[in-house]
Amino acid sequence: MRELTRDVVVVGAGAAGLTAANDLRKAGLSVAVLEARDRVGGRLWTDVIDGAMLEIGGQWVSPDQDALIDTLAELGLETYSRHRDGDSVYVGPDGAAVRFTGDVFPVSPDTERVIGEITERLDAMVAEIDPDRPWAHPKADEWDAISWDAWLRAQTDDDEAVRNLAFATGSAMLTKPTHAFSLLQSLLMAASAGSYSNLVDADFILDKRVVGGLQQVPLLLAERLGDDVLLGQAVRRLAWDEDGGVTAVTDDVTVRARFAILALAPVLYPRISFDPPLPRLQQQMHQHISMGFVIKVHAVYDRPFWREQGLSGTAFSPYELSHEAYDNSIHGDPRGTLVGFVSDRNADDLFRLSAAERKERILESLSHYYGPEAKNPVVYYESDWGAEEWTRGAYAASFDLGGLSRYGADLRTPVGPIHLACSDLAGAGYQHVDGAIRMGRLAAHAIVEEARA
Repeated sequence: MRELTRDVVVVGAGAAGLTAANDLRKAGLSVAVLEARDRVGGRLWTDVIDGAMLEIGGQWVSPDQDALIDTLAELGLETYSRHRDGDSVYVGPDGAAVRFTGDVFPVSPDTERVIGEITERLDAMVAEIDPDRPWAHPKADEWDAISWDAWLRAQTDDDEAVRNLAFATGSAMLTKPTHAFSLLQSLLMAASAGSYSNLVDADFILDKRVVGGLQQVPLLLAERLGDDVLLGQAVRRLAWDEDGGVTAVTDDVTVRARFAILALAPVLYPRISFDPPLPRLQQQMHQHISMGFVIKVHAVYDRPFWREQGLSGTAFSPYELSHEAYDNSIHGDPRGTLVGFVSDRNADDLFRLSAAERKERILESLSHYYGPEAKNPVVYYESDWGAEEWTRGAYAASFDLGGLSRYGADLRTPVGPIHLACSDLAGAGYQHVDGAIRMGRLAAHAIVEEARA
């Protein structure tokens, strides 16, 4: 058993943990980063599958994500715009594919009016929400006691309007059935992007990509830390003392430190044996947080054939198995790539099928947007984060009904010398790499202040 002594031990080598570790180093503190996986990056993972470079995890950069944008610039990484020239496609309740331009779905005038009115109402509500303190809103308890689906259906009996409004935070972001999380949780998701309108604007939220892949952020951050990043080191035990001091134990390494940062999703905290156990509040809180579930589908073709039809590649439908899809072609690659998403219960149902049946169903759904040629990719891959031992879902963790107002204020509260940092805890940038970087910086700053006190 190797023994190390450091000022800070960081558990998790994703964007949050590596940002924190680099900031701590800059402040003159020594660090050790323990990562359970055999790679860095957490939910960022760029890999080559059958000769095609695919973003298996997170990939997009939106213009409000200042922390990420600053980090990209500091690391010397370049971005490029997502392809969006041409018509988008919407499939309505009748199953017909309709081409359209702009950000308004081609629905009936009455449904369009309802969507517009409720969107305006939601933007006004979101404007009152502090994404770092949603539980502080005067109506937080009320908004956390009603599901997102129930609130929408109380606004209108137009089912198509409800489905289109619901999927932005449901299937698309929190990746849970809309009856499983609250209105307040949905408002937080929107507030983290600046407004509900921003969240539903694909040209905003899915604006740019990083040349060479977004995993370069953690890879380059880890490179700066050198041998202080230890892979394949799942922390089994974390002993801590209220008066200061922690000991992190893996199968191979023991790290003794003054402070610790848990830079991993809250759903993974139970994988660690804490000594003494975490306080009662944290034990209860973590039972009310869970990951969503989405299959990210990558289909690579010999060329971006949809562009020949005048299509942008952007497609939506709350009635389709793949509720949204985009042109995801790689910078500098002449081939065309589509990325589609299958969420929550649809994803559950698909994994009850064989791999061949699953592929057939998904490609059939994509063909409803792009035509029969979509059924014949040269490379096909499904990102299944639900099967990842050290992730257990996608994209991030959220509270069940009532959990955000009950526990949210304590979500980031340190436990003795143990600080917390990950995108699941963020306000601005919640669920995104931007939020992970923000939380890493916040935890590092708090430790530096304590160390100097």
